[in-house]
Amino acid sequence: MRSKANVLFAGFGGQGVLFAGKVLANTALLAGREVSWLPSYGPEMRGGTANCSVCISDRPIGSPLVTNPDILIPMNLPSFDKFIGSVEKDGIVVVDSTLIKKESDRDDLNIFFIPATEIAEKNGLKGLANIVLLSKTVNVSSIFSKEQLIEGMKKSVHKKHERLLEPNIGAIELGWNL
Repeated sequence: MRSKANVLFAGFGGQGVLFAGKVLANTALLAGREVSWLPSYGPEMRGGTANCSVCISDRPIGSPLVTNPDILIPMNLPSFDKFIGSVEKDGIVVVDSTLIKKESDRDDLNIFFIPATEIAEKNGLKGLANIVLLSKTVNVSSIFSKEQLIEGMKKSVHKKHERLLEPNIGAIELGWNL
């Protein structure tokens, strides 16, 4: 298991970027880790930029801002283009290849192209590409176990949205096994 991770989620508002970051942060809290969660979004309700920095460590965290992520989850082409150059050497990038039809010229990264939007929709989980990507990321990075991620999801879904818990857990299962 990794002792630390600086994760950057990036995409458009409405793609669940902030929620995916919240799930990861809650997973870290439940695992007894130090964590910071810093959402950033444009003034638009939907369609504007949305980014989320999540720092996870066994030690106190000095800054909540992730400028050089070791893990990047871009959910659209502008985010991929903007942040791919800032990922640390040997970093992990998990790309929604349904929406991003571009390769990187960097050969020092571990890049996974997952058609998350397409897979989620085909499995009756429309709108949950964010959780498919999160799950795949947690699996390949060994930050947490699948069981820990599911517990983080349970903590993240508010009681008034309890009906969404089962589909989100389904998206975790789906992403984990890709």
